[in-house]
Amino acid sequence: MSGTVETTGTQTSRQHPDAQAKTRLPDVNAEQSGSARHTLLGAALEVFTERGYAEAGLTEIAARSGLLVGSLFQHYGGKRGLYLALWEEFREEQERRTAATLAAERERGVDDPVDLFVAGARAYLEGAWDNRRLAMLLVEDDGPAGFDALRRQWDRAWVRRNARLLEVDEKRRVGRVRVRVLTTVIGGAARELGDCEDEGEAREIVDAVCGILVHLSALPG
Repeated sequence: MSGTVETTGTQTSRQHPDAQAKTRLPDVNAEQSGSARHTLLGAALEVFTERGYAEAGLTEIAARSGLLVGSLFQHYGGKRGLYLALWEEFREEQERRTAATLAAERERGVDDPVDLFVAGARAYLEGAWDNRRLAMLLVEDDGPAGFDALRRQWDRAWVRRNARLLEVDEKRRVGRVRVRVLTTVIGGAARELGDCEDEGEAREIVDAVCGILVHLSALPG
């Protein structure tokens, strides 16, 4: 470990307090906890996908994970917590992916709002394909109580981000409507990607949708 001085015998007791403070062993409990959470989320995704949220059982999720039901409650508080954690994981990954793409495009000198918007949309759709099992689960009307409200809240935030990216005046109704339509196109395409038979078909859809977005984004408003 960086900064660690190995000593033996009485040398340890004479070590300066500051040096002792800098000497740390790996946090095994934290690593185990992170591994357990990851394992539980993977098992939950399998069971939710196969049975739907309403019919999914905590006992089966725990059994698939190889962990105790008590561990599930400890980390997520129950089935709703697992579902929301999956949603948060998908949402954050999609936002990271699109942000990285936009940063790379700007680094290349791209500054046209439509070009940036379409690049971000492509990144989002490619993420929806890469994580299609999770993406399809989260668009179903079979989530926990209150999830629809959370999803609508995130959708509104997504529309606002797209409006800023496109430099649309949100005070004008026509501008708000245009951005909402564009965002809805992306969301609808992401749902269709979940039914694609292979990557070739998925790429064809992504290319077609990006072409549609270019056309719609160029309209005045």
